[in-house]
Amino acid sequence: MIRLDNISKQNGHQIVFIEASAALQKGEKIGLVGPNGSGKTTLFRLITGEELPDEGQVVIERGVTIGYFSQDVGEMSGASAVAAVMDGAGAVAEVAAELKVLEAAMTDPDRADEMDSILESYGEVQHRFEELDGYALEGRAREVLSGLSFTQEMMDGDVGKLSGGWKMRVALARILLMRPDVMLLDEPSNHLDLESLIWLEHFLQGYEGALLMTSHDREFMNRIVNKVLEIDGGALTAYSGNYEFYEQQRAQNEKQQQAQFERQQAMLAKEIKFIERFKARASHAAQVQSRVKKLDKIEKVEPPKRRQTVAFEFPVAPRSGEDVATLKQVEKGYGSRKIYADLDFSVRRRERWCVMGVNGAGKSTLLKLVAGTTEPDNGTVAIGGSVKMGYFAQHAMDLLDGERTVFQQLEDTFPQASQGALRSLAGCFGFSGDDVEKRCRVLSGGEKARLVMAMMLFDPPNFLVLDEPTNHLDMATKEMLIAALSDYEGTMLFVSHDRHFLSALSNRVLELTPEGIHQYGGGYTEYVARTGQEAPGLHS
Repeated sequence: MIRLDNISKQNGHQIVFIEASAALQKGEKIGLVGPNGSGKTTLFRLITGEELPDEGQVVIERGVTIGYFSQDVGEMSGASAVAAVMDGAGAVAEVAAELKVLEAAMTDPDRADEMDSILESYGEVQHRFEELDGYALEGRAREVLSGLSFTQEMMDGDVGKLSGGWKMRVALARILLMRPDVMLLDEPSNHLDLESLIWLEHFLQGYEGALLMTSHDREFMNRIVNKVLEIDGGALTAYSGNYEFYEQQRAQNEKQQQAQFERQQAMLAKEIKFIERFKARASHAAQVQSRVKKLDKIEKVEPPKRRQTVAFEFPVAPRSGEDVATLKQVEKGYGSRKIYADLDFSVRRRERWCVMGVNGAGKSTLLKLVAGTTEPDNGTVAIGGSVKMGYFAQHAMDLLDGERTVFQQLEDTFPQASQGALRSLAGCFGFSGDDVEKRCRVLSGGEKARLVMAMMLFDPPNFLVLDEPTNHLDMATKEMLIAALSDYEGTMLFVSHDRHFLSALSNRVLELTPEGIHQYGGGYTEYVARTGQEAPGLHS
């Protein structure tokens, strides 16, 4: 359906693609992977025609419809969420607009003499609308929005009043409703809660068109894609299978290439040694000449490209008392809405609680109560002896000073630390070389999140309270964080919609439901096995 033939592309000084080729066939679901800045978004833009290759061509079969969801949502206001979604539904939306114009013409007294031709046109357009299943369109739009966790009230409210994250969902819903032949989805799993994520997963599994998507959510990618396309060093390489298979295959290829490289290096060293040893002897001149010629002709094996992975070693946190946090008969509400009534909950040393609950169940509120950034209306919240807390809030990134550089921000936070220690900390969290001189205001969401994490973990608290810590992180940083937190000796209370993160790090589950609060011993994996559901708002 779509072919990329020997495309080359340069953005400024950066070479993105060098004679790269790939294809997207009907029914394929492809995960697009590569390090940050390797050209994933550029590839989407080449397919949609927003950018052109410097060389080579992008070939799209005639009549193929393409829906592209990007992180850049643009302006939305003046219509309800449901109308905004229906508006993007391709041909059927255009036909609906034609119907509206004709309906207005039918009630216009000045056009009474044209009524026959207006009625005739209306009949034709209405027939086309029925063929496109137009009358079911609103129902389908509401179904998609409901899957993405919209309430009826939000669907009918002004889309302009929604936050950025919810506008993203409206933009995503437009593409899903459109059901194009090819869907290009750039990070569709960002900004989604767990229920919406799982709904989207099922939707895409049942989607019959071709799909090309990026995602930092490993579990989501694993369950949807049947092929992986990797961008690395300007080349495109396809691997059949899901994300896990791609990782294994890549590691195996690297191992083979390394072994081949080492064998060739050993052979070359031997030949060079022979040449060096005998080049001055006339009796060996012919042999030396023939070996020099042989070396010139050998195709050199390159060592495998090493992915930069940095491990973060947790300094040992001071030990806290056994009782870390205790909430007794806590009540909390906003306006007339009661979130908690008589909540009793306690966190003990080395417990790792993940908090589950649908949107609005009070997950972030619970974390704020424990962190002390909001007060209960009634009841008590007590933090135990020797507890040193680190709190990562969803808005933590707004507290960075835009004019300071990454390095200055670290120096301000840890004035006693050596330059070397701070540089290695910055490196662990993906700031190497000149990156430490970037001003905070130009950092991406992911970079800000990494900097805040670095500042929180360098002088480690013994109680971590984390609200969606992985929201802006790429897979490599997530893996590093999971590895570091697995060895962490302290206590954790966290909210996350990343199932890999939940499974790897929790040993207790607190589930908030309208019927009440449930506590489960054992982590997220045991919770799924016991309840038969991956999130409280779903029942499989």
